[in-house]
Amino acid sequence: MDIEEPPLSLPKLPQSTVYIFNMSEDVWPFISAMSDDKAKQFEIAENANLQDRVLLTNVDEDNMIFVLPRPIPDTFLSYYKDLFGKNNIRIIVPNRHTGEICMDILHDNAVMQTIVDAANGSKRLSMTSYTTSQQFLDLIQMLRDKGLAIFTPDAPEEEDSWTVNFYGSKSGIRQLAQQSKVVEPDFTMPDGMICMGIFDAAKIAAKKYVTEHGVVLKTNKGHSGAGLLLFREEDLPNTYEACEQAILKELKKDAYWNMFPIVIESLISVSQVIGGGYPNVEFQILKNGHVEFLYYCAMRVSKQGVFKGVEIHNEVVSDQVAARMVDTGFFIAEQYRTAGYRGFFDVDFVAAKNGQLYVTESNVRQTGGTQVYKVAKHLFGKDFMYSTYILSNNSFPLLSEKKYTTSTLLEKLQPILFDKHKKEGLIISSANMLNQHQLEYIVFGQNKRRAYEIEAKMEELLTG
Repeated sequence: MDIEEPPLSLPKLPQSTVYIFNMSEDVWPFISAMSDDKAKQFEIAENANLQDRVLLTNVDEDNMIFVLPRPIPDTFLSYYKDLFGKNNIRIIVPNRHTGEICMDILHDNAVMQTIVDAANGSKRLSMTSYTTSQQFLDLIQMLRDKGLAIFTPDAPEEEDSWTVNFYGSKSGIRQLAQQSKVVEPDFTMPDGMICMGIFDAAKIAAKKYVTEHGVVLKTNKGHSGAGLLLFREEDLPNTYEACEQAILKELKKDAYWNMFPIVIESLISVSQVIGGGYPNVEFQILKNGHVEFLYYCAMRVSKQGVFKGVEIHNEVVSDQVAARMVDTGFFIAEQYRTAGYRGFFDVDFVAAKNGQLYVTESNVRQTGGTQVYKVAKHLFGKDFMYSTYILSNNSFPLLSEKKYTTSTLLEKLQPILFDKHKKEGLIISSANMLNQHQLEYIVFGQNKRRAYEIEAKMEELLTG
């Protein structure tokens, strides 16, 4: 016979919002398929190091419980609290970190009890996360099975959760673009194909490279440059057979190329005068289905196609380009909304020298610019795109022979740290990225010239 569990005994605590940083879960099948175990562990560790940004993402909230892969140094936490006037923040860390943090929580009784206690006597709790992963949904269901009423303001319901991986994948957004050609002609993507298997992919890519002198290959849902091969003129042999073998050799290096759909695209000749070549727009679909435009920006992208940060201001692109980006974004938002997606998402574009603006992908989750947007809106209000010029960088390289801490950085960068009265300066976004000898920061300037001057001064202070 079934034995009925006794009702939960919940202490009377102030009601909190629980935030789970589950970046690795967003691409967990991809990470799991990485052949190089060292590269796999680095990917998990790098994602964990990016966790500190969630404090900025939730800058408008207080009485927060953050469930993170690793602790946040006290000095950085104090810096954040002083800068934004926060008092009621708790950090809890599961006793093991596998990359699947929601699964780690389920196996950690102390962390589970902390989450249950946060529901207070009302047995109600609001929970948010970096992405709506299946692991996150499983955790939510487990808590509901305990009798808690869990509200997920930035997540689709279980039956609509397929939207995250489908529209957030390279093949999914391409299918949506193909379906939308007639009704939204501006929603165009670089010429390309979707295939399965590395042998066919190598053949298709080689033919495109020999014909067009460039080609791009993408796994269905890579991350931070992994799962992306970008070949420019002279990178590969110009004869078909030799080119095919060279591409095949690269594809054989990681098992994930054979496990997921592969997108082969034309290499676009980028016009850097339009949003640095890589403009972007971000939206949020609220739980009630209302679509909110948040901001547009120029992405700061390396030559290898790796995202490094954003540049936000009303003038980063022309009014005409901005209008087209926002219109296309609203069209895509309506498709996501109708399908049941809820939460943040962005649309990445590439500006071509032929004047065309192509969609390249959509990140259906919080993004590399969400925390920048949240801080800017908190400090400058809803018209921040007109009030301040913003630069961010999530991986500025520091000298590897030196050891950096939050304290040493605060001391070195004191002359340019953000001044609440002047409304200008640099904000350090992370302490854990220092483990990789990288600095994550946001710069606010009264105009473009001042923002770049502050960033240049930062480099001078760090290298001098």
